[in-house]
Amino acid sequence: MKTAYFFVISMIIALTSCMENHGQSHFKDNYLPDTNMFQKAFAQYREGTLTHRRIKHIDIEPLISKRNSNLFVTEKLGESVEKRAIYQLKYGQGEQKVLLWSQMHGNESTATMALFDLFNFLEGKNDGFDDVRNLISKSTTLYFIPMVNPDGAERFIRRNALDIDLNRDFREHVSPESSLLRAAAERIKPDYGFNLHDQQIYYNVPRTGTPATISLLAPAYNYERDINDTRGRAIQLIVGINKLLQNYIPNGVAKYSDAHEPRGFGDNVQKLGASTILIESGGYKNDPEKQYIRKLNFFIILNALIEISKNSYEQYDKDEYEMIPENATKLCDLLIKNIEHSVNEYDYKVDLAIKRDEINAPDGSYFIRGRIDDVGDLKDSYGYEELDAEGLQFMSGKVYEKTFGSAAAITKTVAYDLMKQGYYAVRVSNASTYAPSKLPIVILYKGTIGGNNPTLGSEASFFLAKNGEAKYAIINGYLIDLENALSDNYMNAIR
Repeated sequence: MKTAYFFVISMIIALTSCMENHGQSHFKDNYLPDTNMFQKAFAQYREGTLTHRRIKHIDIEPLISKRNSNLFVTEKLGESVEKRAIYQLKYGQGEQKVLLWSQMHGNESTATMALFDLFNFLEGKNDGFDDVRNLISKSTTLYFIPMVNPDGAERFIRRNALDIDLNRDFREHVSPESSLLRAAAERIKPDYGFNLHDQQIYYNVPRTGTPATISLLAPAYNYERDINDTRGRAIQLIVGINKLLQNYIPNGVAKYSDAHEPRGFGDNVQKLGASTILIESGGYKNDPEKQYIRKLNFFIILNALIEISKNSYEQYDKDEYEMIPENATKLCDLLIKNIEHSVNEYDYKVDLAIKRDEINAPDGSYFIRGRIDDVGDLKDSYGYEELDAEGLQFMSGKVYEKTFGSAAAITKTVAYDLMKQGYYAVRVSNASTYAPSKLPIVILYKGTIGGNNPTLGSEASFFLAKNGEAKYAIINGYLIDLENALSDNYMNAIR
């Protein structure tokens, strides 16, 4: 009888344990990120109205106003220089306070998109993720400021309407946006801070052609770059973030420089006692609108909030932070090696690094302008796209003699036929200035085309030829193979 009694008690304990584990299905004693859960959550809760980087205040305001007031407390903190509202959203009622702010720089919107995905997720229910939400809401109080610089976002530029870099304005807080953010940090007194940015897409992981898709930093609160308990916790969180990211971008994570910046927000919020993490979204091949990197932001922010809620980041070794490589700047859009050229009967070979700049047009749109960014021995540089031009010669392009009535009269096939004859530009008599074009040829209306030689700063439009026959066209910084199928991988503008 005694044996049967203990058997029954053991079964009851086992069943109770199973029921408890079922209620916390995403969590174990030794927390490991549930990558499958993150994938499903993002697919279900991605904010469908945000589809590109150039989001504006008008795009996010309705998404803020529709938030569930039973879950989010929305507060207008104040206004920008041009009187656009700056909002704070508060979620949860836990003891640990977390401040997350995004888009201090108006053209750095990747994390902003991810925050709205996260808001949607936090409002969900009865979908298998309730244990995650309950954990976060009971353990933390989250404060979000999703667009600190709405005036910069309006123009898709880094600085605000006073031409001030808000991330260099903590100390003086001249701008109203800086004053609002600083006041929020001092009022909330967060335990953790997330400083969410985008870095240029030309950062790479040292000695590799892999873009630094995500760069991380626990900012230094003094010039000595000391590591106290506050910064140490940020470092441990970063180690956990890096472990998660290696599942998605193997060897694609780097560290930002930790030189102390006394004007910077991250450095000063760290000094205020909040374990602060800088997340910089860089580049990823074939992701021009940063939608894949947006998903990564969703993953790492959600995972970090879980780690904070469970204090599971304490399992990570701080020394692993130092093993994350620091950003390098050896990446370009197009790298062409071993081009043969001749100047004044002097024959030589040269490598060219080409970058494609986004130029804001007066009508609010933008266009691309390709330029030669570096010339010389670039064997230690890398490109999102690379070509070994061994055996090919640099060939200047010609402007077609005939003037077309409009760009509509030029088909893609016509453009390719002209390029095969060595023409890299055509003139039109009727066009709208800066009108975008998907034609693989330079279109001139009232403008001119410069460069046409392999020199620093020249416009990146020319040919690569063999025995005088054009094999490749480089049009506005885009590589076009003239012997293969027609491509759509280019963007031009009528000038």
